[in-house]
Amino acid sequence: MPTVDVVDLAKRKVGSVELHEGLFGAEPDKPVVHEAVVMQRASARQGTASTLKRGEVSGSGKKPWKQKHTGRARAGSIRSPIWRHGGTVFGPKPRSYAFAMPKKKYRTALQAALSSKLAEGGIMVISELAIAEPKTRLLAKTLGQLGLTAKTLIVLGEGRADLEQAARNLPDVKLVRPEGLNVYDVLRYDSILIPERELRRVQEVWS
Repeated sequence: MPTVDVVDLAKRKVGSVELHEGLFGAEPDKPVVHEAVVMQRASARQGTASTLKRGEVSGSGKKPWKQKHTGRARAGSIRSPIWRHGGTVFGPKPRSYAFAMPKKKYRTALQAALSSKLAEGGIMVISELAIAEPKTRLLAKTLGQLGLTAKTLIVLGEGRADLEQAARNLPDVKLVRPEGLNVYDVLRYDSILIPERELRRVQEVWS
C-alpha cells in the first residue's frame, strides 16, 4: 500500500499516511487517460462559431439576369455560395461538442493520473492549510515555503472562503473540491496540495 509523508506549513515531516491502493497505486493507462482529457476539453468548447447560409445572407431573391442569350453563366441568385458575399456551404453553426464516457472508465483514468502524479513526487499532503488573513501575499508566501512555486492544484473542502479569496489573484493556483478533482487538472498542474482531512474525502469519493 503506498504511503506519503505529511508535512506542516514549514515543510517539516509530522507523520505519514497510507493511501488507497486502487486510487494511488493504479497501473498506467494512457489510452483511457487520453480519452478522459479529450472528453473534458471537448465538453469545455463553447461551440459558438456560426456562418450564414444562402438563405440567411442579405440580398434579393430575384434572378440576376435571364437564363439564356446573355453570354454569361446562368445564375439564379446573388446569394449563391459561389458568389462574393454569398452564403456559406456546410459552415459551422452553434453546437455542443460534449460527449460522455462511462463513470467507471473515467474513475479508472483519474486513478491512473493520480498514481502517475504520486510516482513523480507531485502530490504533497499537509497537516493543515491555513493563513492568518485572506490575503494573496500570505498564500503565495505559504506556497513558497512549501516549495510550490510552479502551477499548483489545491484540493479544499467547503467553508474555506479565506483561501478562495486569497487564491483569486494567483494565476498558477487553482482550488478544487474533492468531488471536482479531474483528470485534466491532475495532468495540467505540476503539483497537487491536499490537506490531510481532505485526503480522506478524496479517497472516499474516487476509490
